[in-house]
Amino acid sequence: MLFDLSKSIEILERTPTVLKTLLSNLSPEWTHQNEGGETWSPYEVIGHLIHGEKTDWMVRTQLILSQEENKTFLPFDRFAQLNEGVKKNLSALLDEFQALREENLAALKAMDISPANLEATGIHPALGKVTLAQLLSCWTVHDLGHIVQITRVMAKQYKDEVGPWIEYLSVLHK
Repeated sequence: MLFDLSKSIEILERTPTVLKTLLSNLSPEWTHQNEGGETWSPYEVIGHLIHGEKTDWMVRTQLILSQEENKTFLPFDRFAQLNEGVKKNLSALLDEFQALREENLAALKAMDISPANLEATGIHPALGKVTLAQLLSCWTVHDLGHIVQITRVMAKQYKDEVGPWIEYLSVLHK
């Protein structure tokens, strides 16, 4: 599928509702466990998504579309949510994510982005020149990837409990 802003917005608008529906009022065993090692729990993924809403997608979109000469993005701290000292409950995080996303999408829609705007570029600190279309595509896929990650982490909580069915459950093999 070729990039289409309206199709991306379809996904970006739904992500907060999908995550609220999936995670609200669940036991901590579902929301605060990870896959072992330095992997993230669903709770930590929501913190990561919030950090992105505050410092990544729209900040970079605005920079690309600005009149600034230097269009180099500030590095994004992918682990910022792990360093925050104050822990909020998951319900509060889900509400915060939803509010930030609604605000960001309203701002995005208000920009009235043209096809020419989608070809405008910024400079990613590690990847080099990127277009606005690529950034917005990445935002969409980033959401979908974290939904997959959250459900995989949750599924793995029963990895040892499914018995011989494990061979049929591909989610438990990744």
